[in-house]
Amino acid sequence: MTSDQRPVRIGLQIQPQHASYPAIRAAAARAEELGVDVAFNWDHFYPLYGEPDGLHFECWTMLAAWAEATERIEIGALVSCNSYRNPELLADMARTVDHISAHGSAEAPGTGRLVLGIGSGWFQRDYDEYGYEFGTAGGRLDKLREDVPRIEARLGKLNPAPTRHIPVLIGGGGEQKTLRIVARHADIWHGFGDVETFTRKTGILDERCAEIGRDPLEVERSVGIDADADPATADAYFDAGARLFTIGVGGPDYDMGFVADWLAWRDGKNATRA
Repeated sequence: MTSDQRPVRIGLQIQPQHASYPAIRAAAARAEELGVDVAFNWDHFYPLYGEPDGLHFECWTMLAAWAEATERIEIGALVSCNSYRNPELLADMARTVDHISAHGSAEAPGTGRLVLGIGSGWFQRDYDEYGYEFGTAGGRLDKLREDVPRIEARLGKLNPAPTRHIPVLIGGGGEQKTLRIVARHADIWHGFGDVETFTRKTGILDERCAEIGRDPLEVERSVGIDADADPATADAYFDAGARLFTIGVGGPDYDMGFVADWLAWRDGKNATRA
C-alpha cells in the first residue's frame, strides 16, 4: 500500500500518569467512542512530567485491560521499552493481548487490534529504580537490533499463533542505527520534530529501505503532534508522507475537546482521496 493509498489515522497517547485507573479506562473508552483510530499508552514506571512521584501505572497489564474494555480501536504502547522484558516474553505478551483484543467466539474468532510499539528506551530513572542496566544509547540500540528478530521468531512459534500479523511500530529517528532497524523490521515508523526534520528523516528511511531492497512505501509514517496545534498545520506532515498523527493527552482529566477538530480534518483528507 502506497502512502497515497493509506488512510489518514488519528491516534491518542493516553499518558498513564497523574490519574486513577478508572479515569484512564474512561479515557480509552471515550477515545473509541469519538472515533479515534489508535489508543496508545507508554512504557514507563514514573511520570515523565509534573510531580515526579505522582500516580503512574504499568504499560502491558494496562493494554490487556484495554483489550477487554474496548471493541474497535487499535491499542498499543508508544513505545514499549525493549530493555524491560526478555524478547521472547514480550512476544508472548503481545500475542496474548492480540487474542484478548480479538473479541471473537470459538466458532468465529475475531481479529486482534494490538500494535506492537517498541523502542530502545531512554528514561534513566526507570532503569535505575527497577534495576536495569542503563548503559549507552548506542548499546541500547544494538540490543534492540538483536532482539527484534527474536520477537519475530517467537511470534512464529507460539501456539496459538497471533490472530494476524501484529504490526510493529518502531519509534526514534537515529539515522545510523534506528532507521536501519525500522527499514528491516517495522510496519510503522514513528517520528517527531518539526516538518523539516520529519521530512529529512523520512527521506533517510527511504534510503535505508533501498539499501536492503525493501519498498519504502511498505512502512507507514507516523508523527507526534501537539494537542494545541491547529489541524491545518498537519498538512505539511501529510505532504511529507505522514498518515498516522498521534496526540498526547494527560491526566487527571484527559480533556479531549480538541479531538473533534482532528477527526474532522482526518475525515476531510480521506474523503478527498477516496
